[in-house]
Order: sequence, then structure tokens, then C-alpha cells
Amino acid sequence: MYEIINLNQIKMELNQSNPRNSGLKAAVVVLALLLMGSLAYVYKLNQDKSEVDSSLSKTMTEKEKFQSELEAKIAEYDTAIADNTALKGELEEEQAKIVELLEKIKKSNGSVAELSKYKNEYVKLKREMDNLIAENNILKENNTKLTKNLDSTIVVLSNAKTANDTLIAKNENLTKTVEKAQKLSVLNLTTLAVKQRSSGKQIDTDKATRADVLKISFTIAENQVAKTGDRTYFVQVIDSKNNVLGDKKTETFGSTYLPYSFQKTVKYENKTVQVQEDLPVKSISAGTYFVNVFDKNGELVSKNSFQLR
Repeated sequence: MYEIINLNQIKMELNQSNPRNSGLKAAVVVLALLLMGSLAYVYKLNQDKSEVDSSLSKTMTEKEKFQSELEAKIAEYDTAIADNTALKGELEEEQAKIVELLEKIKKSNGSVAELSKYKNEYVKLKREMDNLIAENNILKENNTKLTKNLDSTIVVLSNAKTANDTLIAKNENLTKTVEKAQKLSVLNLTTLAVKQRSSGKQIDTDKATRADVLKISFTIAENQVAKTGDRTYFVQVIDSKNNVLGDKKTETFGSTYLPYSFQKTVKYENKTVQVQEDLPVKSISAGTYFVNVFDKNGELVSKNSFQLR
């Protein structure tokens, strides 16, 4: 870089000169020596500066590399925290320590001593982090297995419930079918007005003024699947003014009240039963009369009407 001066050559040239110039020779030698010293000093400064620049560049590279590594670990913590396992709180605490260390490094001058100090601190934090991440992965895997098992259990329970609901529906339909099959049919409801003579003989009439008895009859049909036993029916006779004739008693079915003319109980043994009842009347008026028959549940099972003039 710099040209080196040959002192021997300078001496030879001076020796060949006039002896009277010895003082000048000495001055030239001194100046040459000073120049060489200055050049050597400048060269040394440039060398030192290059080494410092290289060292500083290397130090800054190490700092940036360290910062990048810490940022990657913070991101790794974010992923683990997002798993939302039982270790979430501990993961957040350890992540905060890494974040704090990163801030310290960013504010540091990046010297070798400082970086060495922070790296030692990081080694301890990384060891704790590795343990937590490993434990978190195990918990995550267990949670996944539990979720799959739970989903399978839910599917099994859902299928069982569906099967049970289907069975209940079938049983309900079967019950309704049986009840419907067991239900007795009331047929041939008729009403005949008669005049009761003193001799006991009854004469048919269609005049209201002459009628003193209403002969009501109906048939209970044969049903082999119906239960045997007593069957009770409530017979309601209503005149054209909506008055109930006869006993005028009341039967309650839940919130419904049923006024009726008379009650009839018969013994049923799966065979056809003919039912007949005389309803005494007095001073009834001409018009249309309605006859309704209800079973023990208050359900209308038969109805008819007749007229008197």
C-alpha cells in the first residue's frame, strides 16, 4: 500500500556528494526516518480500524442472529398457548421471560460480554421451555384422544337414543292399535215414545202430550279382543230447548262436566249385548230431541235424534 524507502541507497547518494553537505545529509536522513515512522503508524491505524470494523460487524451479526432465535421461540410459545391446555398459564409466564430477554438484547450495545451473559440466561429459559412444550404436546395428544373417545360415546348414545325413541314410538302405536281394537262399538241407537196405560201396557206415540216414557235402546257389538267386565254408559236426552231430561245428574271428565239423563252399567263378555232403558218423562213439548251415549271416559260413542209433534 505504501512504498518503503531504501535507507542504504540514500546513504550512498549522500556519501558521493560534497563533504560540505554533511549537515544536509544528516537532516535528510532524519526526515526520511520520520517519514517512514509516520507511514508505518498510519498503516498500523488502518489495520487496527479494519480489525475493529470486522469485530463489530461480527458482533452485530451475532446479536441479530440471537434476536431472531428468540423471536422464533416466542412464536413457538404462541402456538403452544393456542392449544389451550392446562399448561396455558405456565406457558404464558415463560413466554413473558423470553420477551423480556429480547427487549434487553435490543437495548444492549451488542458487546461480546453482554451477549454471553444473555445467552447464559437464555440457556436456562430454553431448558424450561423445552420441558413445558414437551409436556404440552403430551396433554394436547391426550386431549385429542379424549375428544375422539367422547365423540364416539356421543355417537353411541345418540344411536341408542334413536333406537329407544323408535321402540317407544312403536310401543305407543301398538298400544293405540290395541286400545282401538279393544274399543266397543255402540250401534243401533233408537228412541221410542210410548203412552203407559194403567194396565201396564205401553202404546207407541209420536205426540209429545201423550208420551210419558221414552224407551231408549242400543247394541254393544261383539269384540273378541276387548276386555271383559262391567261397562258403564251415560245417556243424555236433550229437548229442543237444550234441557236435559231425566235424572239431570253430572259426571266430571277432567275439566269437562257432562249432565246426563241416566247411567247404565252392563256386563260385557265379548258377545253382543242388547241394552234397553225406560226414561220416564212428564209434560214434554213437541220438537226435535237429541240422544247421546258416552262411555266411561266421556267419549261420545253414539248419537241419534227423534221428533215429537
